[in-house]
Amino acid sequence: MCDTLVAPPNGTASRAMLFGKNSDRQRNEAQVVESFPSRDHDRDAELACTYITIPQVRHTHAVILCRPFWIWGAEMGANEHGVAIGNEAVHARQPANQAKSLIGMDLLRLALERSATADEAVTVITSLLEKYGQGGNSGHLTPSYYNNSFLIADAKQAFILETVGREWLIERVNKVQSISNTYGIDRPPDQMSSGLPDLIREWGWDDKKDSRLSKVIADPHKEHIGNAEGRRATSRSLLAQAEGHLEVADLMAILRDHGQGGERHPEWRPEYSARRTVCMHAGTADQAGQTVGSMISDLTPGQSVHWVTATAAPCIGIFKPLLMDVPIPPHGARPSDRYDPNSLWWKHERLHRAAILGNFSEFLHEIQPERDALEASFRSRLSAVLNGGTREDRERAIAECWQEAAEIEQQWIARMSDEETTKDPSFTETWKKMSDLAGMQPRGD
Repeated sequence: MCDTLVAPPNGTASRAMLFGKNSDRQRNEAQVVESFPSRDHDRDAELACTYITIPQVRHTHAVILCRPFWIWGAEMGANEHGVAIGNEAVHARQPANQAKSLIGMDLLRLALERSATADEAVTVITSLLEKYGQGGNSGHLTPSYYNNSFLIADAKQAFILETVGREWLIERVNKVQSISNTYGIDRPPDQMSSGLPDLIREWGWDDKKDSRLSKVIADPHKEHIGNAEGRRATSRSLLAQAEGHLEVADLMAILRDHGQGGERHPEWRPEYSARRTVCMHAGTADQAGQTVGSMISDLTPGQSVHWVTATAAPCIGIFKPLLMDVPIPPHGARPSDRYDPNSLWWKHERLHRAAILGNFSEFLHEIQPERDALEASFRSRLSAVLNGGTREDRERAIAECWQEAAEIEQQWIARMSDEETTKDPSFTETWKKMSDLAGMQPRGD
């Protein structure tokens, strides 16, 4: 379960393309933030993806990726040419292929490594899809099989790409838009694969009637999963409220939202959430998904700026800047699904789990001014070094931002009480079980 947002230049204050995504995975499924340089490859080189090996191309572009620790592909990322992509799990009437092939996250990473524009990324994904198909388990502790949709953007254009097996359909984005875990292209698409028309006619599509294409494609028995339509309505409503003057800070706020349909709920608490929100926290055993990483890209020709939490729970996390030509600052051990106090992801997860089992609303209210002021200072500093600064200036500024974020989170952890105030015993029991599974002991043990 995820949410991906885009605001084209006509919807933003700076006339840049803004892209953002929350990656929602299972609660112990740590996400790795890493970068890879551009590379030239031998003519006969092969590439091992998550499940299958395919021929490598002669040149791959530099990328920044946010990916589940055990998967080759990525949930979201960007490349040196300012292409950014996020993917979503979607469920069609045609069951997802369980045979091992390319998974959606593999297709996303392959597109970033092989394309210089959003249009090229669409072609990379659709070509690979038609050749290899998609399939294989994309779940961590619980198997999960699904089709994929993608939101693909560069500084000038953006596309929604939805898939059904090897078939696909595309819609060009002309205004603020978001996608979630449900099919969303309703009108005849701008482009579709050759085999899709026959498939959707079998499912009842009639282009002479005013029927919603997404409802013809989607599995009606899985449309309720994760409150996808509600989350999409919320993100679209919040984007529309600021359309024309959207900034990076607005996308941060949307990815942190706990409301429904654009209505804010300041006293929201994780254990009271019967319906899933854009900023998602896992709950009882049947609510295993949560936001494990968040990313925003300010896509400007020549110099894009990327913002990542590198942690779960963006509402109590800090967005930190990245540039393609500057190394990602050291941030501890590479995380896995086992608790590691030397990993940034797991350090923050100790804070997150203490917060949701304690007085979450009070803690969020307490840290919000510090969080927002710190991020505002980061944006100001990045703007300064991008306007006339050297590469050394940029590297120093980014390192300082990451260090200051780590220091303030350490202060929050020190202030956090271990007192539990949640009223739902099943909520508490599930979280403790998952912490035990990860090897996370209570503080002081």
